[in-house]
Amino acid sequence: MDKIGTLLKDNAYPGRGIITGMSADGTKAVAAYFIMGRSANSRNRIFAAEGEDLKTKAFDETKVEDPSLIIYYPVRTLQNHLIVTNGDQTDTIFNYLSQGKTMEDALATRCFEPDAPLFTPRISALLTFADEAFSYKMSILKAADAAGEHCARQYFCYESAAGEGHFIHTYQCDGNPPPSFVGEPELVEIPDSIEDFTTQIWENLHPDNKISLFVRYIDLAGGDAQTRILNKNL
Repeated sequence: MDKIGTLLKDNAYPGRGIITGMSADGTKAVAAYFIMGRSANSRNRIFAAEGEDLKTKAFDETKVEDPSLIIYYPVRTLQNHLIVTNGDQTDTIFNYLSQGKTMEDALATRCFEPDAPLFTPRISALLTFADEAFSYKMSILKAADAAGEHCARQYFCYESAAGEGHFIHTYQCDGNPPPSFVGEPELVEIPDSIEDFTTQIWENLHPDNKISLFVRYIDLAGGDAQTRILNKNL
Protein backbone atom coordinates (compact mmCIF):
# COMPACT_ATOMS: atom_id res chain seq x y z
CA MET A 1 0.00 0.00 0.00
CA ASP A 2 1.00 3.58 -0.68
CA LYS A 3 0.12 6.70 1.21
CA ILE A 4 -2.17 8.87 -0.88
CA GLY A 5 0.24 11.79 -0.54
CA THR A 6 3.04 9.72 -2.07
CA LEU A 7 0.94 8.98 -5.15
CA LEU A 8 -0.10 12.60 -5.58
CA LYS A 9 2.97 14.65 -4.80
CA ASP A 10 4.92 13.91 -7.99
CA ASN A 11 1.90 13.85 -10.32
CA ALA A 12 1.07 17.32 -11.60
CA TYR A 13 -2.22 16.29 -13.16
CA PRO A 14 -4.11 13.13 -12.18
CA GLY A 15 -7.23 15.10 -13.12
CA ARG A 16 -10.20 14.09 -11.01
CA GLY A 17 -9.83 11.36 -8.40
CA ILE A 18 -11.99 9.12 -6.21
CA ILE A 19 -10.75 7.28 -3.12
CA THR A 20 -12.88 4.77 -1.20
CA GLY A 21 -12.02 2.47 1.70
CA MET A 22 -12.18 1.84 5.45
CA SER A 23 -10.47 3.62 8.33
CA ALA A 24 -7.57 1.84 10.00
CA ASP A 25 -9.63 1.00 13.11
CA GLY A 26 -12.36 -0.59 10.99
CA THR A 27 -15.13 1.67 12.28
CA LYS A 28 -15.70 4.07 9.38
CA ALA A 29 -16.35 4.02 5.66
CA VAL A 30 -14.34 6.63 3.79
CA ALA A 31 -14.95 8.40 0.50
CA ALA A 32 -13.03 11.27 -1.07
CA TYR A 33 -13.27 13.15 -4.35
CA PHE A 34 -11.06 15.89 -5.76
CA ILE A 35 -11.07 17.95 -8.92
CA MET A 36 -8.22 19.66 -10.73
CA GLY A 37 -8.15 21.86 -13.80
CA ARG A 38 -5.87 23.46 -16.34
CA SER A 39 -8.32 25.67 -18.26
CA ALA A 40 -9.94 28.81 -16.89
CA ASN A 41 -13.37 27.19 -17.24
CA SER A 42 -12.34 24.13 -15.23
CA ARG A 43 -10.68 26.21 -12.53
CA ASN A 44 -13.75 28.41 -12.07
CA ARG A 45 -15.46 25.99 -9.65
CA ILE A 46 -16.18 25.27 -6.03
CA PHE A 47 -17.76 22.39 -4.10
CA ALA A 48 -20.95 23.19 -2.15
CA ALA A 49 -22.89 20.90 0.18
CA GLU A 50 -26.59 20.34 -0.44
CA GLY A 51 -27.75 18.36 2.57
CA GLU A 52 -25.88 15.04 2.41
CA ASP A 53 -25.12 15.59 -1.26
CA LEU A 54 -22.42 17.63 -2.99
CA LYS A 55 -22.63 19.87 -6.05
CA THR A 56 -20.06 21.69 -8.14
CA LYS A 57 -20.85 25.35 -8.72
CA ALA A 58 -19.27 28.18 -10.64
CA PHE A 59 -17.07 30.42 -8.49
CA ASP A 60 -17.64 33.37 -10.82
CA GLU A 61 -20.78 32.86 -12.91
CA THR A 62 -19.81 35.65 -15.29
CA LYS A 63 -16.79 33.63 -16.45
CA VAL A 64 -18.55 30.33 -17.19
CA GLU A 65 -17.83 29.20 -20.77
CA ASP A 66 -19.50 25.77 -20.90
CA PRO A 67 -21.29 24.38 -17.82
CA SER A 68 -22.16 21.01 -19.35
CA LEU A 69 -19.11 19.07 -18.12
CA ILE A 70 -18.18 21.07 -15.02
CA ILE A 71 -21.49 21.52 -13.13
CA TYR A 72 -22.93 18.31 -11.66
CA TYR A 73 -23.52 16.34 -8.46
CA PRO A 74 -20.33 14.45 -7.59
CA VAL A 75 -21.92 12.91 -4.49
CA ARG A 76 -25.47 11.68 -3.89
CA THR A 77 -26.97 9.46 -1.23
CA LEU A 78 -29.78 6.95 -1.71
CA GLN A 79 -31.01 4.65 1.06
CA ASN A 80 -27.98 2.49 1.95
CA HIS A 81 -25.85 3.75 -0.94
CA LEU A 82 -23.31 6.53 -1.41
CA ILE A 83 -22.58 7.44 -5.03
CA VAL A 84 -19.40 9.34 -5.99
CA THR A 85 -18.53 10.22 -9.60
CA ASN A 86 -16.80 12.83 -11.74
CA GLY A 87 -19.82 13.80 -13.82
CA ASP A 88 -23.55 13.71 -14.35
CA GLN A 89 -23.45 9.91 -14.38
CA THR A 90 -24.05 10.35 -10.64
CA ASP A 91 -27.68 11.03 -11.53
CA THR A 92 -27.80 8.12 -13.97
CA ILE A 93 -26.63 5.72 -11.26
CA PHE A 94 -29.04 7.29 -8.73
CA ASN A 95 -31.99 6.85 -11.09
CA TYR A 96 -31.16 3.24 -11.95
CA LEU A 97 -30.65 2.27 -8.29
CA SER A 98 -34.01 3.88 -7.52
CA GLN A 99 -35.56 1.46 -10.02
CA GLY A 100 -33.89 -1.58 -8.40
CA LYS A 101 -31.23 -1.81 -11.11
CA THR A 102 -27.44 -1.81 -10.76
CA MET A 103 -24.55 0.58 -11.26
CA GLU A 104 -23.47 -1.59 -14.19
CA ASP A 105 -26.92 -1.22 -15.77
CA ALA A 106 -26.65 2.54 -15.42
CA LEU A 107 -23.14 2.89 -16.81
CA ALA A 108 -23.93 0.65 -19.77
CA THR A 109 -25.90 3.66 -21.05
CA ARG A 110 -22.96 6.08 -20.65
CA CYS A 111 -19.45 6.47 -22.05
CA PHE A 112 -16.46 8.81 -21.67
CA GLU A 113 -16.91 12.57 -21.89
CA PRO A 114 -17.37 14.15 -25.36
CA ASP A 115 -14.36 16.47 -25.00
CA ALA A 116 -12.06 15.36 -27.83
CA PRO A 117 -9.12 15.01 -27.96
CA LEU A 118 -9.06 14.34 -24.20
CA PHE A 119 -12.01 11.90 -24.09
CA THR A 120 -11.94 12.32 -20.31
CA PRO A 121 -12.86 9.04 -18.61
CA ARG A 122 -15.92 8.86 -16.42
CA ILE A 123 -14.94 7.43 -13.03
CA SER A 124 -17.49 6.27 -10.46
CA ALA A 125 -17.73 4.63 -7.06
CA LEU A 126 -20.66 3.09 -5.20
CA LEU A 127 -20.55 2.30 -1.48
CA THR A 128 -23.26 -0.06 -0.23
CA PHE A 129 -23.90 -0.38 3.53
CA ALA A 130 -25.35 -3.36 5.44
CA ASP A 131 -25.11 -4.62 9.05
CA GLU A 132 -22.39 -2.21 10.19
CA ALA A 133 -20.25 -3.15 7.18
CA PHE A 134 -19.98 -2.10 3.57
CA SER A 135 -18.63 -3.07 0.17
CA TYR A 136 -17.76 -0.86 -2.75
CA LYS A 137 -17.49 -0.85 -6.52
CA MET A 138 -15.39 1.39 -8.73
CA SER A 139 -15.66 1.94 -12.46
CA ILE A 140 -13.97 3.73 -15.32
CA LEU A 141 -15.43 4.37 -18.78
CA LYS A 142 -12.75 5.40 -21.26
CA ALA A 143 -12.02 5.60 -24.95
CA ALA A 144 -10.96 2.25 -26.40
CA ASP A 145 -9.30 3.82 -29.43
CA ALA A 146 -7.54 7.04 -30.38
CA ALA A 147 -10.48 8.29 -32.41
CA GLY A 148 -12.93 7.90 -29.55
CA GLU A 149 -15.26 5.66 -31.54
CA HIS A 150 -15.57 2.91 -28.90
CA CYS A 151 -15.94 2.84 -25.13
CA ALA A 152 -14.20 0.43 -22.72
CA ARG A 153 -16.09 -0.13 -19.46
CA GLN A 154 -14.19 -1.55 -16.50
CA TYR A 155 -15.59 -2.47 -13.07
CA PHE A 156 -13.84 -3.36 -9.82
CA CYS A 157 -15.61 -4.81 -6.77
CA TYR A 158 -14.11 -4.79 -3.27
CA GLU A 159 -14.91 -6.03 0.21
CA SER A 160 -13.91 -3.42 2.77
CA ALA A 161 -10.79 -4.05 4.87
CA ALA A 162 -9.52 -1.99 7.79
CA GLY A 163 -6.94 0.59 6.78
CA GLU A 164 -7.25 -0.12 3.05
CA GLY A 165 -8.69 1.88 0.21
CA HIS A 166 -8.53 2.24 -3.55
CA PHE A 167 -7.76 5.28 -5.67
CA ILE A 168 -8.85 5.80 -9.27
CA HIS A 169 -8.28 8.96 -11.31
CA THR A 170 -9.08 10.19 -14.79
CA TYR A 171 -5.53 10.71 -16.09
CA GLN A 172 -2.24 8.93 -15.58
CA CYS A 173 -0.34 12.22 -15.57
CA ASP A 174 -0.03 15.56 -17.32
CA GLY A 175 0.23 15.70 -21.12
CA ASN A 176 -1.31 17.12 -24.28
CA PRO A 177 -3.70 15.43 -24.16
CA PRO A 178 -3.14 13.74 -20.78
CA PRO A 179 -3.24 9.93 -21.06
CA SER A 180 -6.21 8.13 -19.49
CA PHE A 181 -5.83 6.14 -16.29
CA VAL A 182 -4.58 2.59 -16.91
CA GLY A 183 -4.88 -0.60 -14.85
CA GLU A 184 -6.55 -1.34 -11.53
CA PRO A 185 -7.33 1.26 -8.85
CA GLU A 186 -4.28 1.87 -6.69
CA LEU A 187 -4.18 0.44 -3.15
CA VAL A 188 -3.79 3.17 -0.53
CA GLU A 189 -3.64 3.50 3.25
CA ILE A 190 -6.67 4.99 4.99
CA PRO A 191 -5.93 6.62 8.39
CA ASP A 192 -8.35 6.91 11.30
CA SER A 193 -8.40 10.71 11.26
CA ILE A 194 -10.41 12.61 8.66
CA GLU A 195 -8.18 15.62 9.33
CA ASP A 196 -5.02 13.64 8.54
CA PHE A 197 -6.49 12.17 5.36
CA THR A 198 -7.83 15.52 4.14
CA THR A 199 -4.45 17.15 4.75
CA GLN A 200 -2.55 14.34 2.99
CA ILE A 201 -4.65 14.79 -0.14
CA TRP A 202 -4.93 18.57 -0.27
CA GLU A 203 -1.31 19.40 0.50
CA ASN A 204 0.00 16.98 -2.14
CA LEU A 205 -2.23 18.06 -5.02
CA HIS A 206 -0.39 20.32 -7.45
CA PRO A 207 -0.84 23.89 -6.14
CA ASP A 208 -1.61 25.39 -9.55
CA ASN A 209 -4.01 22.70 -10.73
CA LYS A 210 -5.97 21.72 -7.61
CA ILE A 211 -9.47 23.16 -7.28
CA SER A 212 -11.64 21.41 -4.68
CA LEU A 213 -11.68 18.42 -2.31
CA PHE A 214 -14.46 16.50 -0.54
CA VAL A 215 -13.79 13.92 2.20
CA ARG A 216 -16.40 11.99 4.21
CA TYR A 217 -15.97 9.52 7.08
CA ILE A 218 -19.15 7.54 7.93
CA ASP A 219 -19.50 5.70 11.25
CA LEU A 220 -20.53 2.14 10.45
CA ALA A 221 -22.29 1.57 13.76
CA GLY A 222 -24.41 4.70 13.99
CA GLY A 223 -24.29 6.19 10.51
CA ASP A 224 -23.03 9.58 11.68
CA ALA A 225 -20.87 11.31 9.08
CA GLN A 226 -18.01 13.80 9.22
CA THR A 227 -17.43 15.83 6.06
CA ARG A 228 -14.65 18.17 4.99
CA ILE A 229 -14.85 20.42 1.93
CA LEU A 230 -11.90 22.53 0.75
CA ASN A 231 -12.04 25.02 -2.12
CA LYS A 232 -9.00 26.83 -3.53
CA ASN A 233 -11.27 29.64 -4.70
CA LEU A 234 -12.70 30.40 -1.23
